[in-house]
Amino acid sequence: MEVLCLGESMVVFAPTTTASLRHASDLRAGVAGAESNVAISLALLGARTGWRGAVGDDPFGRRVLDALRESGVDCDGVEVDPERPTGVYFKDPTPEGTEVHYYRAGSAASAMGPGHLTGVEPPAFLHLSGITRALSDSCAELMHELVIDRALAPATVSFDVNYRPALWPVESAAPALAALADAADITFVGLDEAETLWGCKTPEDVRTELPEVRTLVVKDGGTGVTCFEGETIHYCPAQPVEIVEPVGAGDAFAAGFLYGRVRGASPEGCMRLGHRLAAGALQTIGDLAAPPGPTTVKSILEQQT
Repeated sequence: MEVLCLGESMVVFAPTTTASLRHASDLRAGVAGAESNVAISLALLGARTGWRGAVGDDPFGRRVLDALRESGVDCDGVEVDPERPTGVYFKDPTPEGTEVHYYRAGSAASAMGPGHLTGVEPPAFLHLSGITRALSDSCAELMHELVIDRALAPATVSFDVNYRPALWPVESAAPALAALADAADITFVGLDEAETLWGCKTPEDVRTELPEVRTLVVKDGGTGVTCFEGETIHYCPAQPVEIVEPVGAGDAFAAGFLYGRVRGASPEGCMRLGHRLAAGALQTIGDLAAPPGPTTVKSILEQQT
């Protein structure tokens, strides 16, 4: 397997119009989760991709697995928990932006713990995020096992900080996420969340905060992305795009960057493809947009700067 993603995937509900949840009469259902978003995008690009996590033995859990499998993601070995439910969340459109309301406490995924991937053949890349670290004490132990102890060595560990204030306060999250981010091989972090967590003002500040991670990718919204590899700094500006909904853009970028890595592309090629996928996510309602075709992807990765 080229990329294995682990995390919580949930069913998401959102109004079919711009009406708020309080007043909407119709909701549409979908499947979302940071790591499963990455897995689906990678599979649609053509990478051999798997997702592992845990879902409840309920209609929502079956919906999650159906959606992933229909996109070509390997879900063999996903735990189906007969005692705990699949998490759900709701998007609420407001004039200030979309608010998200989670109902995931006590979910099947929150019961994951050390040994969850025992027996799994190490993939080339293992993709994780800080969301899983926040779900429970047992999930925190699992993340330590995979990122710090390298239970799936020699897999290259990819880690997206993905700080969620609704899950835990900055005081707890900042040191825990810094430890994981600096121990990974590839770390993705938004400059805005790095400022919230660690007071970083510039990409260089983030590098000072995370000096050990081999490849550090700092995303600065619509401005651009800086990639640090050792002493080398790469930069790729973002192209202007009309934003329909921002949710999922970070996952799309990570998928594009990782696909480039799987195919041996340069850091610039990886960032360009990440930008392209993120732009698609920004211009669609929902977390995912169809990726460009193979010829376009190849051109993006191989373009000379």
